[in-house]
Amino acid sequence: MLGSAALHILTNDNQALNVGADFHNIHNKKGVVMNYKIVTMALVLSSILFACGSGSDDNSSNENTAVNSKVNREFSSSFESVDDFSNFYITPQAHLNTSFHEQSDAVVYSGNYSHKAWIQGANSPSSLSVNNNHRGYPTVQLYKTEKGSFESPLTISLWVWLDINLQANASDEESDWFSFATFTDDESDSWNRTILVNLSHDGFVHLQHTSGQGENDIIFQTTTLLFPQQEWVELTIYLDLNTDGYAKVWQNGLLVSHANIDNFKNKLAQAHFGMYSPPQLTSGVVYNDDLHIEMVNGE
Repeated sequence: MLGSAALHILTNDNQALNVGADFHNIHNKKGVVMNYKIVTMALVLSSILFACGSGSDDNSSNENTAVNSKVNREFSSSFESVDDFSNFYITPQAHLNTSFHEQSDAVVYSGNYSHKAWIQGANSPSSLSVNNNHRGYPTVQLYKTEKGSFESPLTISLWVWLDINLQANASDEESDWFSFATFTDDESDSWNRTILVNLSHDGFVHLQHTSGQGENDIIFQTTTLLFPQQEWVELTIYLDLNTDGYAKVWQNGLLVSHANIDNFKNKLAQAHFGMYSPPQLTSGVVYNDDLHIEMVNGE
């Protein structure tokens, strides 16, 4: 059991924490006859191509090499080991004394464990200077990896099991929401520019902050396909962060949200999943499993 080990993580202010290694204490052959000249020519051409293509991937300017390198960059976790996040920030246990998370075997999609996060009680309302949202997650800090932040296009897939009660609030107050995923191009702790995949109080998965913080340029949004709770659901997200970029979200293979992306650099520096929700919520639980982030060539 992972809980018997120790793990050192860094908080946002780079303070070292020594916590348990589970999340609670803190992914017909056919004969062919050739004549001698043809065979000789083939050997010569092969030698030339080999000589032109030799050298390390890091120093190669060959276009195909660059494409292949891009496709091969990925991050995956089935949450079998906290070591998947060993160099990344993990929110502290009992954040504001209301948000908790751990490695769990209670509800699992694959393997032995999933990531579980839950709420016990409300937080004080947020203000312009203080964010009191519920938080319980390990952060994927791609900019800290050997080759740095990921470039788009990207696909992100994640299995989610959710049990949470979201309500519409008075017109002058924020209605309830839940966030499945948050993405940023910011390599600092500020997360100044983000794109979110959220669940609205009326039960629809949608993109948020697509053309800017608090701004959305929606191309398509489902109003019929509700998100099913208390069962495993696959969310697949496509991000094109180039100029005139866009994002799409599929729920169990069906498109639910599509929006234009603007004011976002062509890189994914950090992301988080798990529990992220507004302070007024008093209860809820979410399980994550089989997280996969990959640089691709296109949709």
